[in-house]
Amino acid sequence: MFKNNKKVDLYILASILFGAKTYMVYRFFFTINLENFMQELILLINPFVTAFLVFGLSVWLKESKQLRFIRYANLIGTLILYCNLLYYRNFGDFITLPVLFQGSNAGDLGASTFASLRLQDLLIFIDLVLIWRLTRKNRTDLTVSFVSKKKKLVLSISILMLLGNYILAEIERPQLLQRGFDREYLVKNIGLFNFHIYDIFQQSHSQAQRVFADGNQLYDIVTYVKENTTDQEKNEYFGIAEGKNVIVISLESVQSFVINNTLYGEEITPFLNQLVEESFYFENFYHQTEQGKTSDHEFIIENSLYPLPSGAAYFTHSSNTYMATPEILGNEGYTSAVFHANTGSFWNRNNMYATIGIDHFYDIEAYEVNDLNSVGWGLKDKEFFEQSMKYLLNLPEPYYTRFITLTNHHPFELDEEDATIGQYHSNSRTLNRYFQTVRYLDESVEQFFNQLKESGIYEDSIIILLGDHYGISDFHNRSMAMYLDKDEITPYDHIQLQRVPLFIHIPGLEGETISDIAGQIDIKPTLLYLLGIDDSNDLSFGTSLFAPNRKEFVALRDGSFITDELIFTKDIYYNRLTGEEILNLNEALDDESELIIPDELVKLNEQVELELTYSDQIIYGDLFRFYNFEK
Repeated sequence: MFKNNKKVDLYILASILFGAKTYMVYRFFFTINLENFMQELILLINPFVTAFLVFGLSVWLKESKQLRFIRYANLIGTLILYCNLLYYRNFGDFITLPVLFQGSNAGDLGASTFASLRLQDLLIFIDLVLIWRLTRKNRTDLTVSFVSKKKKLVLSISILMLLGNYILAEIERPQLLQRGFDREYLVKNIGLFNFHIYDIFQQSHSQAQRVFADGNQLYDIVTYVKENTTDQEKNEYFGIAEGKNVIVISLESVQSFVINNTLYGEEITPFLNQLVEESFYFENFYHQTEQGKTSDHEFIIENSLYPLPSGAAYFTHSSNTYMATPEILGNEGYTSAVFHANTGSFWNRNNMYATIGIDHFYDIEAYEVNDLNSVGWGLKDKEFFEQSMKYLLNLPEPYYTRFITLTNHHPFELDEEDATIGQYHSNSRTLNRYFQTVRYLDESVEQFFNQLKESGIYEDSIIILLGDHYGISDFHNRSMAMYLDKDEITPYDHIQLQRVPLFIHIPGLEGETISDIAGQIDIKPTLLYLLGIDDSNDLSFGTSLFAPNRKEFVALRDGSFITDELIFTKDIYYNRLTGEEILNLNEALDDESELIIPDELVKLNEQVELELTYSDQIIYGDLFRFYNFEK
C-alpha cells in the first residue's frame, strides 16, 4: 500500500509542480494583461487543469510505461513552454503551427534568441529535474495499480475540470473561440497548451479552404471593396509623380516615438527630423503586421491585403495568385528590384518575389560581407547602401525598388566605433541599445540620400521611407514607460506605440505633416495614385492617403482599430487624442442591463471584423485565381 500511495503522490506531485510552473510563467514571465478577478482566477486554474488531464493519461498505460510517460510528458511540456517564452520575449506573441514550419529562419534568429535568455529561466526546469530523478532513482518503488483502478474517475474529473475552465472562460469572454484574432485572450482563458490544440484545428481548417473555394465567394468581397476602398475620387495629387523612379526604404524596427525626440537632450534621429520638414510625413501611421513581422510588412504594402492571423503568407501561401505592386508597375514598363543583404530563403523571399513579379532580388550573394563590415544580423546599413548603388545605377528606368535595412534589428548590436549617441539607462538592455542602432540607421539613410543626389537619381525619384514593425515589444513595457515618463503602458499606449514613421518624399514639393490616421495597407493604392495609375480594377483594402474620400478606420490584425476620434483595443474604447477611457466593455459586462454600445461603434466593429475575414478568405482560398484584373 505504501508503494501505491507513493505513485499516487508522484502523479499529483507532477501535476501540481507543472501547473505551478506554468502559472509562474504566465503571471511573471509573460506580460499578460489581467483586468479583473475572474481573469486572475482563470489564469490560475487553467495550467493545473491541463496538467492533471495530461498526466492523468498515464493511468491508461501499462505499468512499465507509466513512469516514462510522466517523465517525457513533463519534458515535452517544458520545452513547449520555454520555446514560447523565448519567442514571446522577441515578438510579444505565442508560437503557432505555421511558425513552426518556418524552420529555415531558425539560423538567422539565433542572435535574437540568445539575447532573450535569462538566469531566472532555470526555475522552469527545476520540476523537470526532480521528476526525472524520482522516476529514475525510485522506479522500482513506483507503481500505479491503485490509480489504474480509478482511471475512469481520473479521466472524468479531468474532463469536468476542463469543461469548467471553458465555461468560466466563456462567461468572461463570450464567443471566445469564434473571436480568435487575439492570441493573448485565448492563452489567458484556455491556457497555452489548449491554445496550441485550438491552433492546430484552425490551421487544418485554413488549409482546406483552398480545396473547397470557388469564384462565387468573390462576389461579396468585390462588392465590399468597390464600395469602401478602390472607387476613389481624383484630385491634384493624382499622377503628381508620374513616370518617376520609386525607391522604398524599409526602416527596420523604427517606431515613431523616436522621431523628433531626444535622449538626454540629444536628437535621436537628426536626419529624419529634417526630412519631416521636406516630405509628406504621416505622424499617425500604424504598422499592421502580425507574426510574419518584416515579411508581413512587405506583404501588406505590396498587396494591400491584411497579414494572416498566424504564420506568414510569405511561407504558407507563396504560390497563390496575387496582383501586387511590382506586377502592376511591370505592366506600365517599370523594372522591379529588392535589395536585402540577407539569405534569399529567409522568410521564403526568393519564392514569394517570383510570385509577385519582382524582376531582380539582390540578396546576400550580391554583397561582400565580412567580419569588419557586419554586425548583429549582417551587413551594416551604411555598407549596404554603399554596395547597392552600383546595382541601382544599372537598372533600366523607370524602376520600382525596395531596400530592406538590417542593423536596427533585435538584439540591437552595434560596434563601439559606430555608436554616435549614448545608451539609455534602464533595466532593459534591449531598449538601452535601441537608440544607438536607430541613430546609426538615421545616419545610413542620410548617406544614401547624398549618394542619390550625387548620382543624379534623386531628382527623378519618389522616395518612400517607412517603419516595418515595432522594435520594442511589450516585454519591455516598464522601461518604455520610464523613457516616456509614464506610470505604466496601458492598452491605449500600446496601440500608440504601434505607430511607425511614413515619409513620402517627392523632390521639388514642399513638405507637410499630416495628422490623419493611416496604415501600411494604404501604401499600394497611395503609390499607384501618385504615379497616376488607375487601380479601379484592383482589389485592395487600403485607400490612397492623398484622395479626398478615404476609409475612416485603420484595422490591426488582432481586431483593434483606430479612427480619427477613437482607439478600440482589449474591449476598451479610448479617445484617440487624449487617451481617456470612453467605454470599457470588460466593466460593462458585469452588468449587462447597463451595456449600451452606440450603433456607430457596433457598425465599426462589424466592418473591421468583416474586412479581416474577407482578406483571410482571399488568401486561404487563393480567390484571386478566379478574378480577372483586366475587367
